[in-house]
Amino acid sequence: MDVLLIAGLWLDGSAWDGVASALRSLGHRPVPLTLPGQGDGSTTATLDDQVATVLAAVDAAADKPVVVGHSAACTLAWLAADARPDKIAEVVLIGGFPAADGKPYADFFELRDGVMPFPGWAPFDGPDSIDLDEEAKRAFAATAIPVPEGVTTGVVRLTDERRFKVPVLVICPEFTPAQAKEWINAGDVPELARAEHLDFADIDSGHWPMHTKPVELARLIAKGADLP
Repeated sequence: MDVLLIAGLWLDGSAWDGVASALRSLGHRPVPLTLPGQGDGSTTATLDDQVATVLAAVDAAADKPVVVGHSAACTLAWLAADARPDKIAEVVLIGGFPAADGKPYADFFELRDGVMPFPGWAPFDGPDSIDLDEEAKRAFAATAIPVPEGVTTGVVRLTDERRFKVPVLVICPEFTPAQAKEWINAGDVPELARAEHLDFADIDSGHWPMHTKPVELARLIAKGADLP
């Protein structure tokens, strides 16, 4: 089974190298995606461009793929489920939740010169970065790819309620499954509150387990998707 891997902000497809290797060793076909504006040199890419890249990968899969989104890209994975509800086996969300219809994709940090650069580690102090040492933080910041404004300010559009029938696995790194369930039940994540098949898995890591726990993360993706 193909496993499409979509990294969050400031990352390209190489962020999944360790996870992809582990998935291949388990007999699966990882497909790490490098999104427009996040690794291809474009600074004018839009959210629609990124969605189109994800949908092209779904359409190119040999069978129904598992679509994995990390952090902000959880919304991209969910947009794929909305656009291709009959062509996706499962959505796996790592360290994030899908934005609701009509919300901006990822207007989290300051824009400068048409892009949203990595804001430094201060906003991620605490559980998010607890398992990254100073060397890892320096390496991350040095290679972080500024995200085009057209991506971060793009408006999420969800139109097909069949997305709620697509099975969802939420992998919880810097928060716990209990916290995730609490937020969903409180109405903070309206999209997942309507999901008909929703499971949770815990991983003892910060916000970027693909860097710090790639083998464990790969096993959770495979197990959660009920891959043989």
